[in-house]
This record gives sequence, structure tokens and C-alpha cells, in this order.
Amino acid sequence: MSRTARARVAVGVLVLAFCATACGIRTTSVPVDAGPAPSRMPCEVPQKAVITQSSPGVPVRVYLECSSELVSVERAARIPAERTPDSRALIAQALLDELQAQPSAAEREAGFTTEVRGPLVVSPGRAADPAGTLRLSRQPEDLPTAALAQIVCTLAESEATDGKVVLGGPGDYPPRGYVCAAETKTRPDAAVPTLGPGTASPSVPAAGSGTASPSA
Repeated sequence: MSRTARARVAVGVLVLAFCATACGIRTTSVPVDAGPAPSRMPCEVPQKAVITQSSPGVPVRVYLECSSELVSVERAARIPAERTPDSRALIAQALLDELQAQPSAAEREAGFTTEVRGPLVVSPGRAADPAGTLRLSRQPEDLPTAALAQIVCTLAESEATDGKVVLGGPGDYPPRGYVCAAETKTRPDAAVPTLGPGTASPSVPAAGSGTASPSA
């Protein structure tokens, strides 16, 4: 290569280096490792790790919180085989016991948590209560909103109710009907819709409150 050609090549290299510096481009010959892509909580427990905290028992589904939503998991609960007038309350208590139990290692790894804290006891409704009423040892509207959402959705899809969840507390306040709406599962921290006596559609309280305006 002639001296003139070598000079032109040198000038070209200098020009490229200047452009890279002026444009804020930093050259490197070392590959950059950005690390693995962020993982997302699957909210799914492997079948082989399905929880049987009360095993042996009857397979049931309870709703836990995962990724800010309610997702059902399978459990084995101690539910009596014989049905009696108090069966609904006994089934409801078994389900609440599961909700109050801490998630297993497999459930925690999948991102599940529970907002239901014990002790929480269920008893049958009183004589003046609507049919199917269940009374809790704590006033439902005093529970954390997400905990009430877990309870309502779990009971709504169980043999403890006929799909209508009517809950009362230990006091003299009248029981209320609660609805496990689609939004209840996707936004468990929002107020749980209620049904007043004789109403056909749910009433949604103000966000952040577990109570509704008393029915007239």
C-alpha cells in the first residue's frame, strides 16, 4: 500500500472515532450480560404439590390472593360425610380454616398469600335471619376487604351456600348478602358488592370500604 493510501485509511479511522465519540456511542468489545428476563409469578401450584393441609379430607377450592387478584387453589378439608341441619356451617368452618392456614411452601413459591386471619368461627344463622345465613365471630364489614372477598368467593362456590352468600356477625346487626362478582376476583381490595333484602342487583359500596349503605 502506498504512503498516500495509508494516510487516507488513517484519516478515515480518526473520523469514525470522532463521530462515535460525538454521538455518545461507547464502543466495547466485551459482551454485555443483562441477566435473565424478569420472571412472572405463575399463580399456579404444580399438581404434584397440591395442598392437602387437612389430609385426609374432601377436595375443595379456596380463593387466595396472588398478583393482586383472587385465584383458586385446591385443598383437602375436613368436611363431614353426613349432612345435617348444621352441615352448611360445618362446611363453611372447614373452608375458613383452610383460608386461615398459612400457604404451603409450594403455594408461597407460586406467589399465593391469604389475608384471612384467625380466630374466625362460623355458626348457623338465627331464627329471624334469612335462609342460608351464616354468622361469623367477627362483623363481616370489620374484616379487611381482601379477606372478606376471599371468604365470599370461597363460600359462593361451595356446598356451604346455594351461590348466595348471606353473612352476619356476632352483634344484632342484620345479615347482608354478598356477591362474588368478576371484579371481586380481579380487584379484591375493592369493596365487595352487597345485596339488600328484596334487591335483584348488587350494590357496590365506595372503594376502600367493606360496607354498603343500609337498605331502606
